[in-house]
Formats: sequence, C-alpha cells, structure tokens
Amino acid sequence: MPRVLAYNAPATGHILPAAGVLLELRRRGLEVHVRTRGSDVEQLSALGLLASPIDPGIEAIEFDDWQGRNQVAALDRLQRTFAARAELEIPDLREAIGEVQPDVLIVDVGCEGAAFVAEASGLPWAQYCPYPPIFHSKDKPPYGLGLKPARGRLGRVRDRLATVASDRTTRKHLPPLNAMRVDLGLAPLHRFDEQFLKAERFIVFTAEPYEYPRTDWPASVRLVGPVDWEPPERPPEWLIDETRPIVLVTASTVHQGDDKLIATALEALCHDNVAVIATTGAQDPAAFAVPANARVERFVPHGPVLARAACVVSHGGQGITQKALGAGVPVCVVPFCRDQFEVARRVEVAGAGTRLHHRRLNAHRLREAVHATIAMRPGAEGVARDFARAGGSCAAADAVEELLVTPPVTASRGGIIG
Repeated sequence: MPRVLAYNAPATGHILPAAGVLLELRRRGLEVHVRTRGSDVEQLSALGLLASPIDPGIEAIEFDDWQGRNQVAALDRLQRTFAARAELEIPDLREAIGEVQPDVLIVDVGCEGAAFVAEASGLPWAQYCPYPPIFHSKDKPPYGLGLKPARGRLGRVRDRLATVASDRTTRKHLPPLNAMRVDLGLAPLHRFDEQFLKAERFIVFTAEPYEYPRTDWPASVRLVGPVDWEPPERPPEWLIDETRPIVLVTASTVHQGDDKLIATALEALCHDNVAVIATTGAQDPAAFAVPANARVERFVPHGPVLARAACVVSHGGQGITQKALGAGVPVCVVPFCRDQFEVARRVEVAGAGTRLHHRRLNAHRLREAVHATIAMRPGAEGVARDFARAGGSCAAADAVEELLVTPPVTASRGGIIG
C-alpha cells in the first residue's frame, strides 16, 4: 500500500482543503499520514487519517503582518514569520520522514522549511497552494498589490516596472532561506518565486478564468479548483428556522485586526430585511454589539449557510471566497492584508462580486456594496460552473498519484534523514 506523508501549516484555510485531498487519497486505498495543527489531530484521526501534531513551537510563532503600516511593511513581517517557522519545520519534517518512510510527500506552500526538506529528500513530492499562486507571468500583473490585468502597451510597461519593484522587495528575504537551503545541500534561490518551481507537482486550489488565465504556467502546475471540504456537522436549529435572505459575514481564522469588518457589517445591515450571520474566526464574539436581525458566532458550518445565502461579506480569504463562489453566491470582499487584495480583484474582474478597501470601509459604503453584490449572482454562478469542471479533490488526488507512477530521479531517497 503506497504511503503518503502530508505536512500542513497551522491555519484553518490551509488544513481544510488539504484534508479533503487526503481523505480522497485514503478512499483510493493509500495509507495517509499527516502532520498538522495540534487541535486538529483528534478530528482528522477520527476520519481515518494517521495524524500527529507538528512541533508546537511552529504554532507559537504568530503572524503580525496586520500591524504593518502598508503592504510592503506587511510583507516584511509576513516573510519573517515564515522564515522563523521554517527553521523549526526542517527538523520536524525530517523526523516525520524517518518515522513514516513515505513513498510520496505533500507539503503546504506556507511551509518553506518543509518544502526545502522535501526537495532535498529525493522523494517524489507535491506542493499545494490554497491562495492565488505567486509565479511571475507575462500574462498577469505581478503578485501582491491587487492590480487590474493590464491593457495595451502602457499596461504592459506598468507590469514590467511593478515586477522589477516586486523582485527588489522580495530579494531581501532570500538570505535566511538560502542559508537553510545550503545547510540541506540545495542550490540557493535567485528569485523568491523559484522555490515554488521545485516540486514535481504544484497543486493550486483554484481554476481559470477566476484565476487569471496565462500561457506560461510551469509544467508542474495543476489547477484543480477549490476543495470545499469541511468537518461534518449538523446545521444548527436556528438556521433551519430562518426564512429571511441570509448575508454571511466572515473574518479570518488567523488574527489580523479585521474586527472592523464585522462591526461595520452589523451596523450597515441592521435595518435591512435580512438575517446577518457573522462568524468571527480569531475574534471574540462577545466583543460585538449584535442587532436584532443578526447572530454572531465564533464558527458556524459554512456549507448549510451558503446553500441559502444571498451574499457573503468577506475579508478576502481565498478559502471562504471560493467556497461561496463555488456555491454560486456572490461575494463582497473587504481586503486587509496578505493575498486578500489579489482575491478581491479576481472577484471583481470575474463579475462575481465587489471589492471595498478596508481603508474606505464604513456602514454606508458597505451597505451599498452588499446590495450591488447581491445582484451579481449570475457572475458567481458562472464561476461555480468553472470550478466544478476543474475536479476538486479528485483532480488533486490524481496529481499526487501521478508521482507514484513516475518518481523523480534526483537525490538519493531519504538522503537528508540521517
């Protein structure tokens, strides 16, 4: 029986889609091991996966990029966090490989150190990406600022200049990564996105044309669409009894100071004939003043809510955004940091919702954006059809199983374990 070892970053938006793929591999008869966030071990084990916790020190290193004064400062903080975690991921995954002796590895794109270990191991390996892919492309704007796709000569010049600036910004983050790579016997990176070209399969949980189409995708890339797995739970009784149109408001499960989004949505929609359901993620539900037409919870299964939702108001996490669009529900995106500006622009360009920068967020503007978003259901339904054709967890599992048929001929198997 082929043996899989997966390594997850400690973030719900990464763990849930990965779990959907791992469960599909298990259904196909593979023995599936996973190193994951400690709080998810019991649940994933109950589902039949062989789950163990990652080094708790990794979870203890929290993101603080939301404190950056601008997107460049936020990127600096973000990458310092990734690099600090990477130093702990390296011995953690090496130990796991030694224990499991896998036939194939699957590594979260947010685990840079684990990816270096996978590259050096000589094992077949895949990397999965739950947010917009970072690869440079002549067919799309450079990643990070949420720029509109270029039009005409001036647009192409803009993209070239922005790409140069982006490379200059990210180049300063290479020395600590390259130090880790050299210690593992790997060649240094010359450009930040080169690290994502090392896996035999780079599995992206999205699909065109929501993701900007391009002619220069690396050969390793597989666009499989979103994997919308979530833990099996019964919908709450109060949801079954709700008859009004539902507006789902969501915040990040990783702290980023987006409590303003929930508070503003509760104020903006308090007089509308809708039921507002807000899930606070990393925020304390008790911190909000809740009007009569709203309910605020730390977590509610999104699937049953989306089946009846008129609109989603989101911080722009790729997971909830694509889950909503996959259900044909339009999204009003209020981006705060990280990949959220890219997500917001893709929603807007796809005609599947609206975008409102967090610095322009107030009750009046948000209410107008929500009403405009509700009218954009046809665009969301078009995206849903494209996502369905991409294959989801089955297509992702196919990409992993390809590696069991054609293993790479690189370093000796298990070469970094001793």
